[in-house]
Amino acid sequence: MQRIESHASFGGRQEVWQHASSALGCAMRFGLYLPPAALAGQPCPVLYWLSGLTCTEQNFITKAGAQQHAARHGLILVAPDTSPRGEAVADDAAYDLGQGAGFYLNATRAPWSAHFRMEDYVVDELPALVGGHVATTGRRGVFGHSMGGHGALTLALRHPGCYASVSAFSPIVAPSQVPWGRKAFAAYLGDDENAWAAHDAVALIAGARERLPLLVDQGEGDEFLAGQLKPELLQAACDAAGHPLTLRRHAGYDHSYYFIASFVGDHVAHHANALR
Repeated sequence: MQRIESHASFGGRQEVWQHASSALGCAMRFGLYLPPAALAGQPCPVLYWLSGLTCTEQNFITKAGAQQHAARHGLILVAPDTSPRGEAVADDAAYDLGQGAGFYLNATRAPWSAHFRMEDYVVDELPALVGGHVATTGRRGVFGHSMGGHGALTLALRHPGCYASVSAFSPIVAPSQVPWGRKAFAAYLGDDENAWAAHDAVALIAGARERLPLLVDQGEGDEFLAGQLKPELLQAACDAAGHPLTLRRHAGYDHSYYFIASFVGDHVAHHANALR
């Protein structure tokens, strides 16, 4: 790995690393925040952040203001890019498909299947890299925003025992039922909608083998609320399955990082309670 950024932040250090990814077959970057405890050599839990459409590793580390909370709770923060990138990587002119829109799954349909294996990257390769670089407790949590909220929920549901905590901001909870998800799933997974259900939080809740409590925050002023996000579908699925969910709806807040920064402290505390 090559460190390409390093900044002092709340007694810790915000870094950006680049490496050759075996899972994705391209160079990747991720943000790594080391709290003061980690700099002192103490093993710390790791909290993974998954960003939304069009984002890179930079959006969260520069806009969310999460470092101060991670420093206080002694959590390492890891924020990967949202997809494989590069000239050899398949892409699309639209913002919601291709580079910047990996949807945190392993594509099975060409040309995407050659590189788009974000599930393998986030669940397996990235934790191995982090664990080989800094002392961790072995416990990890995951949270994210929008497409990344979808990723956080589905990866936690698909990999019981892997994460000790999960939360999301404005997640795409039922991608099989909304335009963003249907477009991406058709491209990455093909036309069989039964295959889509394996990457749809609402569909996964009924058969969840682990009752990991879900914390979800949603802005009522979000321009994508009715058409793409539909948190009421997640509420109904959790109610039917008896799955623990705390869904908080906030008047006036939109889809931006102003919303995330307003409540990210609550989310970091939620994860810290579980990870400790």
